[in-house]
Amino acid sequence: MPKIHSPLAPHPLPALTRRSALIVAGGLLALPATGRLHAKPLPPAPAVWPQALPVPGGVARLSLGPAATRPVAHVRQGDVDVPVLVLGDAIDWTAVVGIPLAAEPGDAFITVQPAGGKQREGSARQVPYRIAAKQYKEQQLKVAPGKVDLSPEDQARYERERDHQAVVVAAFTDQPAGQALASLRMRVPVPGRRSSSFGLRRVFNGQSRNPHSGMDIAAGTGTPIVAPLAGRVIDVGDYFFSGGSVWLDHGQGLLTVYAHLSSMDVRVGDVVKAGEAFCKVGATGRVTGPHLHWGVMLNRTMVDPALFVPA
Repeated sequence: MPKIHSPLAPHPLPALTRRSALIVAGGLLALPATGRLHAKPLPPAPAVWPQALPVPGGVARLSLGPAATRPVAHVRQGDVDVPVLVLGDAIDWTAVVGIPLAAEPGDAFITVQPAGGKQREGSARQVPYRIAAKQYKEQQLKVAPGKVDLSPEDQARYERERDHQAVVVAAFTDQPAGQALASLRMRVPVPGRRSSSFGLRRVFNGQSRNPHSGMDIAAGTGTPIVAPLAGRVIDVGDYFFSGGSVWLDHGQGLLTVYAHLSSMDVRVGDVVKAGEAFCKVGATGRVTGPHLHWGVMLNRTMVDPALFVPA
């Protein structure tokens, strides 16, 4: 049986050295009149990205502890083990796990093993986490009838595109464009009002469809869109539902998608820098007006882009 490792397990405290004792003492201010000690205010803790929110459609951040090289982590999705993004260094590695919108609240885990070579007997361990419940709102939308009740030709087109994109989203490259992932903080790719948030239950012409898998940002047709992180273009196409679309690979299964575009100014294989414009807002595909649909994927799971950007 694999060992169960909890990131919350207590660790013994090291004995105070002379140096650490001085640091502790230096952080306290004695008030002779009362004999009380008051701690100096600590600087705010640095933000980590993405923010942890272990709910359906959210992200779990799991400490894997120290190791000389980056461990290998997987999460079970259906009958497939999907690789998980791991960040950090030899002092502490962190798994960043995307949680499917369809996930049931309750206990979950990832499987972790040392890097390199085949899995050795007893080398794998499970790192548990718990998924909390979250209730998403509902959104009613009116679109052209042919975008809801598909003709046989449109249905066949949709199925071809679905199969193609299943291959696209399975991409897992170690690092994008030869650079290591240092921070997953993203910039919002286009200025504008967030017109539709992640996870909304979509009802098109009175018919319920899959929840919204990204963030919609209202902007005028032709507004430039910039890359939130450096990445490599892995797909450019014009699709039935998403219209003009571009997928970027940022490394280790972190992908982003940009849909309903009026212009796609890149080709597959191009490398874009963070903040570089590479496409433009449009109103193509199934839309009610010009906007950017921006999606973020971890371990083949669409997650809330808002967790990657400042509020």
